[in-house]
Amino acid sequence: MKLIDELFEMYRNKLTGDEEDIDMLTFAFLEEMSYEDLIGLIHEMDKQELYDLMGLYLIESLKGKFAQEQYGQQRTHTYYPRNIH
Repeated sequence: MKLIDELFEMYRNKLTGDEEDIDMLTFAFLEEMSYEDLIGLIHEMDKQELYDLMGLYLIESLKGKFAQEQYGQQRTHTYYPRNIH
């Protein structure tokens, strides 16, 4: 994606590239963007970029939901081992 390439080139010599730097850069970028700006970026994406974006969103959101459900409670297992011999 053009935006990723531009951000990378702009900050490649200024940041270490660790997770903390990437988080900071991402949140700073999003803070400056309006809803319309973000929709415009989505409209510029090709099919694969849109699938990648939605895939990451779904993966991270589902991870969060499952982690939230398991926080502080023991899950009951619905799997019961059977002897099939």
